[in-house]
Amino acid sequence: MALYTFSLTSTPRPIPAKNPASTASILRASFLILHHPDSSFSLSSKSVSARASPNPIQATQPLKHVYPDPIPEFAVAETRKFREEILRKLSKDKEAFGDDLEIIVNVCAEIFCEFLHNEYSGPGTLLVEPFTKMFVSLKEKKLPRASLAARACLLWAQNYVDEDWDVWNRNRNLSSDHR
Repeated sequence: MALYTFSLTSTPRPIPAKNPASTASILRASFLILHHPDSSFSLSSKSVSARASPNPIQATQPLKHVYPDPIPEFAVAETRKFREEILRKLSKDKEAFGDDLEIIVNVCAEIFCEFLHNEYSGPGTLLVEPFTKMFVSLKEKKLPRASLAARACLLWAQNYVDEDWDVWNRNRNLSSDHR
């Protein structure tokens, strides 16, 4: 195990720095020397940084990913699939939803369709807000098991929407290639 000790080889000149939150100055040492106890070799942090990086580090703008616009045809097809599969899933617990099952599915499908038409534009853009909106809307209408229905819708979307988008676009690209 190597043991390094830190020591200052000369009297450091304090470099004052202003802290924007207070009027007090912060004193910083201008450089640090690393000594290995078994050798007379020492490195100045100033000389290492100057040799290792002759060009100063420059800030760069983060890359921006531009998502495509929502596809209305995808929204219609995916809403149809969503409605059918949510109806099938929730009908397994018919006792919990009673005669309100169709109304619950319609409320959820309407909100989901609006989201797909206006906001969903591919993997990475599935948001939780429409499912929260489903829950709130079902509660406001005093429909049974709002949390169960909204959760089932969210889980379905997490499992299928991004994959369906990829398949939709792959098929769309294939059909445009054959023209």
